[in-house]
Amino acid sequence: MAKKKSTNGKRVARAAVKEIKKGNKAVIALVAFLLVAAIAVGAYWYFCVYRKRYVTEELSIHFMELGNKYAGDSTLIKIGDTEILVDAGSRKSSAETLVPYIRNYCTDGVLEYVVATHADQDHIAAFVGTASAPGIFDSFDCRTIIDFPLTNKDNGALVREYFEKRDEEVSAGAVHYTALQCWNGTDGASRTYALAENVTMNVLYNYYYENESSDENNYSVCFLLSQGNNHYLFTGDLEESGESKLVEYNSLPKCRLFKGGHHGSKTSSTDALLSVIQPEIVCVCCCAGSPEYTTNSDNTFPTQAFIDRVAKYTDRIYVTTMATDVVTGGNKSWNFAPMNGTIVVRSSGDAPTVTGSNNSTILKETDWFAANRIWPSDA
Repeated sequence: MAKKKSTNGKRVARAAVKEIKKGNKAVIALVAFLLVAAIAVGAYWYFCVYRKRYVTEELSIHFMELGNKYAGDSTLIKIGDTEILVDAGSRKSSAETLVPYIRNYCTDGVLEYVVATHADQDHIAAFVGTASAPGIFDSFDCRTIIDFPLTNKDNGALVREYFEKRDEEVSAGAVHYTALQCWNGTDGASRTYALAENVTMNVLYNYYYENESSDENNYSVCFLLSQGNNHYLFTGDLEESGESKLVEYNSLPKCRLFKGGHHGSKTSSTDALLSVIQPEIVCVCCCAGSPEYTTNSDNTFPTQAFIDRVAKYTDRIYVTTMATDVVTGGNKSWNFAPMNGTIVVRSSGDAPTVTGSNNSTILKETDWFAANRIWPSDA
């Protein structure tokens, strides 16, 4: 009888183990099902929601060196097979430097968009170029040209040359709009241009598109480049009153990047604008410390006033070029060398990275800064 009882106990134990195993299999099956479901939901969210909303092809923004010692702007924006050129300074001869660089990225020879922010030489000269260094309009097929509605320099020789070259490009098939036409959406123009999935170029309203200013800089074309939730602001050489109006008439977001206004002058990149956009990265296209416009070292680009204001929001300031061997006597001469060199900002919808062709050192950690500027103690 004892053995029989023991056998029955074994049977009960085995049955219990079987039930536990069945239960374990059920639990395992449930866990596996939930895991697969979670992966499926995650994959759907990533590919159909997150990627659609936030992730794009790599966007690169190139603040180019200009091949000479003068302040000026020329920025190449690339997303996929679309290229946008913003300005072409600083002298006609800059085309010798800019054109080969652009060709490295614009391999089909087509610039889908060209933006000329305003009529100053250091922003439009290389659109014209020289006999030995053909300009942008002669070197590329420019499809859509957006430029300034007003200028005080209608009778200037360089502006006339710019208009002639631009109009030749239009005769060859390009379309031309002023920034005001873009803002108003007239004559085929648009406020927003889709550059790629989730990447847009948005022309902003500038009060001086249709109101005169004694300062040519205030006529600058302004636009916001948006890549998902990443925003990049370009304001040309817009000055204090223009920046104030820009904030008044537009709803501006916080910006990953701001192209420093007017080469880092003391009259741009004002608190009114910076307090709204709160930039994380500021790129300045200038020849740091050059006496081109003034021999007052405090007011040479990038100015101490500019640094004091930007420092409240970021220390990630980058500068293309710097002056060397400065002589400020009667002849006022200087040479130049790269600071960061050509600055490239890249992102696929995530936090942008910054690299310079010479180095990627932020301004406040450079030898030039140590010798010429002070980082504000309350920054």
